[in-house]
Amino acid sequence: MTHQTSIAATIDHTLLKPEARSEDVLRICAEAKEHGFASVCVNPSFVALVAAELCGSAVKTCSVVGFPLGATPSLNKALETRNAIADGAEEIDMVINIGAARSGDWRLVEDDIAAVVNAAAGKALVKVIIETCLLSDQEKELACLVAQKAKADFVKTSTGFSSGGASVADVELMRRVVPGMKIKASGGIRDLATARAMLAAGADRLGCSAGVAIVAEEQKEG
Repeated sequence: MTHQTSIAATIDHTLLKPEARSEDVLRICAEAKEHGFASVCVNPSFVALVAAELCGSAVKTCSVVGFPLGATPSLNKALETRNAIADGAEEIDMVINIGAARSGDWRLVEDDIAAVVNAAAGKALVKVIIETCLLSDQEKELACLVAQKAKADFVKTSTGFSSGGASVADVELMRRVVPGMKIKASGGIRDLATARAMLAAGADRLGCSAGVAIVAEEQKEG
C-alpha cells in the first residue's frame, strides 16, 4: 500500500555513502515506492540497479555526476551523464567546478554545466549543485545565474559531503535570484520542521537520507 503524503512527493530519497551496499540500495528503492518519494538518488554505479527496481513505479531514478567535488573535466561529466542515462537515470545532479567559481572563471563554470545539459539532451532533468557552504553570497548568485543561462532545470544547495548543508537563507537567495528555476535543498535536512522551512523558503525538492523519518513525523500529525 502506498502512503502518499504531501511532503513525500518533494523528497529525493538519497544514498550516496561510498560504503553503501546493493541491499541498502534495494531497501531505499522499496521505501521510495512505499512512500511515494520523487526519486531515488544514488552514485552512478547503482543507477542500473535502481532503474530496474523502480521500473513501473512513479519514482524517478537520479544519478549524481562529478560528485562530490565537481573537479573533474567537463568531458568526463558529460560522459558520466550519458552513461547514467543509458543505465536508466531520469534526473542528473551535477556538481559545478567550484574552484573555477572561486577563481571567477564563470565561462568555465557555464561551459561545464552546459556540457552536462547537452549530454542530458532532454532525456533527463539536470540539477546543478553549487555547494553553497564554499561560496560567498555574490558567488552563489552568479552560480545560479550561470546555471540558468546554461539551461539547467534546477539549482541545488549542497552535496552534503562538504562543510555545510542547506540553509533557509541560501534557499531564499536562490529563489530571489532565479525565480524561474526550480530549487533543491539538500544536506542536513533530518526532520519535518527543517523540511517545511526549506519548502517555505522556496525549495521545490528536498534531498535527504532521512525521508522515511520525515514522512513518519508528518503521518503522526494525522
